[in-house]
Order: sequence, then structure tokens, then C-alpha cells
Amino acid sequence: MTNGPPPDPAAQSPSDLGRAVDKLRKINEALMKRVERSMDQQANAFSLFQTAINQEEQIRVRTEELNNALTKLAQANVELSEARDAAERTNVFKTRFFTAVGHDLLQPLHAARLTLSELMDVQTESDHKLLAHNISSALVTIEELLTSILDISKLEAGVFVPNIQTVALGAIFEQLACNIEPLTRRKHLDFRWRPTSLGVRSDPLMLRRIVQNLLANAAHYTESGGILLAARRRGSLVAIDVWDTGPGIASQERDRIFEEFQRGAASERTGSTGFGLGLAIVRRMAESLEHELELETRVGHGSRFRIVAPFAAPASKTEPATATAALGNNHLVAKPLIVIDNDLSVLGAMQTLLSRWGADVRLARDLDDVNDILSDPSFSPAIILADYHLDGSVLGVHAVERIRQSARRAVPAILITADRDQTTATAAQQFNCELMHKPVRPAELRALMQHLLA
Repeated sequence: MTNGPPPDPAAQSPSDLGRAVDKLRKINEALMKRVERSMDQQANAFSLFQTAINQEEQIRVRTEELNNALTKLAQANVELSEARDAAERTNVFKTRFFTAVGHDLLQPLHAARLTLSELMDVQTESDHKLLAHNISSALVTIEELLTSILDISKLEAGVFVPNIQTVALGAIFEQLACNIEPLTRRKHLDFRWRPTSLGVRSDPLMLRRIVQNLLANAAHYTESGGILLAARRRGSLVAIDVWDTGPGIASQERDRIFEEFQRGAASERTGSTGFGLGLAIVRRMAESLEHELELETRVGHGSRFRIVAPFAAPASKTEPATATAALGNNHLVAKPLIVIDNDLSVLGAMQTLLSRWGADVRLARDLDDVNDILSDPSFSPAIILADYHLDGSVLGVHAVERIRQSARRAVPAILITADRDQTTATAAQQFNCELMHKPVRPAELRALMQHLLA
């Protein structure tokens, strides 16, 4: 079958021509849609291309901005690190400065305390006794302020690092009761403390300082009534309470009194002096030890400060005689003593005081003087009083060891120092010495000596 010639349009009917036109129109529409889709795709592709170009530019700009920010941040970190290092150096310098100045100030204060004690003992006229008492009160105030400043500077510098161990509360209570009793007696307050066999896990020096500050705070602000120091077991914890019948603390002041240089309205009513550092030191030390600090108070009725520490059973040992009992004997029955201190004023004051107590006193400034004393075969010391820091980097414990080696026995020794850091306490413990901090209260010194001699 062969194809014939195309049909002649003239020979086609109108209906055939209409169908042909419709077919061509549909083909044209299909072609136009395909062209439009192709153009849309090209437009979308171009738009995406343009968008990609714009985003790439934005990424480049953001990357530059981020690099600049990182550079500035790195520079800021360097500057911050340098500022921190400078602040740490300043803190260390400040702590060393305060420690050195504090030691130098406590030395003459220690000598003044000893000399004043002798002066008060020999006074017979009431006016002279009153003047001596006023001087003693001023020295106590200076000591408290100086000790508080030293403590705050060490806390700020992070020098106080807790040495957690088992601490027997009975010994701390007895020592603090001996310290605070003269003040409460002078103010006609009823001071009571409950002997305890409880122990806690704490730093002995910091815990003693906390309770000491709470007792001093109670004694200063309480004008009538009394003060109670007690401890009781609370499961795995021990609560150490200091009660007073003072003016109480208003609710708006309960948080403020634990801040530096805040003394509360009660200080204005009682006329108390000071920088308001006592409770700030208590709060900071309690935080360092992770001991909870609680306060209950009623205005016009009194307050109760509480320190809560983990319970620990203390090592059993024979309890020493109470300090109040030891104070009854004013004489040391001519016991031979060695006093070692590189400060001549301290040596003179100690000789006068101890001689009045009946002691046979030998004085030494260094190891050469100690050797001269020990060269006398008739002299056998019953007790040693040694300053911790001597000249030429020599420590008091070195002199104690020298004397003990010569005597071939463990002669009782008391280290007397202005340092309140853990290093001194550790040295005293290591060499089996008692530790007292300057300025020494003569009554405490006498009580401790009598206990050691007994």
C-alpha cells in the first residue's frame, strides 16, 4: 500500500479544518507550557545561583566578623589572665604584708600585755588599778581588731586552707571559757558552759576561731543576764550553740550582720567599737569548712548562733584539770624555766612576770644562749617557753629539741607565736608542744604552765 499525495486543504471540509486548527492550538499550548517551564527552571536556577553567591558573601563577612570577635576574645582573655595574675600577686603581697606587720605589731603588744599584768598586780590604789584596767581594755580592743584584719586578709587571699581532722570539743570549750570568763565576770554576766566529750570533723584552729568570735560577740552585746556555750548530738551531726540574753537582732539585719564592716543597731545602743568583722569571719570560715551556720533571735530577748559540723568520736584521753582550778595557785614553786625569745622587751617582761610567780627563770635569745644555759650542770629546766620565730631562720622548736636532747627527757614546752596559720600548729603538734598565740593572757599562760607541771 503506497501513500498518496497529501490531502488538498481546499478539498477538506470545514469540520476537518477546525479539528486541525484545534490540534495545532493544543500542540502550540503544550509547546508554550514546556517553554515556560524551562524558563521557570532557568529562572529558579539563576535565583539559586544568585542566592548562593549572596550567602557565600554573607558567610565570608560573618567569618571575618567571627574571626575578629575570636581575636578580641583571645586578647580579652589574655588581659583578664594578666589582671587575675596581678590581683593574685597583690593579694599574696597584701597577705604577706599584713602577716609581717601583724607579727611586728603583736610582738610589742605581747610585751605590753605581760608588763601590764605585772603592773596591775602591784597596784594598791583604786585609781591606779582603774587606769591599768582601762589600758588593759584598750590593748584587748587593739588585739581583737588586729587579729580580725589578719583573718580577713588571709580569707580573701585564700591562705586559710582547712585541715580537716577529728577535733575534741571539750578542750576547745575549756580554753574558750577561760578566755571569756574575765570579761563576763567584769560585766556581771552569768556565763555557763557544758563540758562535753563530743568530737567533730573540722579544722581545730578555724573552729576555735569561729566559737571564740561568737562568744566575744555575745559578751560584747549582752548587758544583763547570761551566756551559754553548749554542744549536743543530732544524729550524724553535732550542733555547737552560743546563747545570749542580749538585745536580739531585727529581721532586716539578720543577713547584713554577717557582712564586713556591719555591726547592726545593737552596737549603737551598747556603744561597742570595732570594724564589725567578727561575724563576717565566722560566716567565711563556716563556708570554708562547709559547716552550716544558723541564727535564731528575738528582739529584746536574745540570740542563738549555731554551728553544725559532722560528728566524730574523739580519741579517749585523760581530761586535764580545769583552767579555773589551775588559777588558784599563784606560784610555780620555784620551778626552773627557760624562756627563749629574740625580743628583749618580751624577755624582760617574761622574767618579771614569771619571777613574781616564783619561777627560776633563765633567758635566751638564740641557740648559743641556750647552749650556755645548758652548760650549767646544776640547771635542769622543768618547762620551756619558746617563741616560734627566732633570728637567722631558727625556729623555737629547734631550741626545744636541743634542750630535750641535753636533758634526755621530754621537757614540757609551750610555743608562743603571732602566727595563726596551720604550719605553726602542725609544727607544735609534731614536736609535742603546746601552742599559744600572742599577745598571751597571763592567766591563760599560768593555767597552762601549772597543768603541764602537774
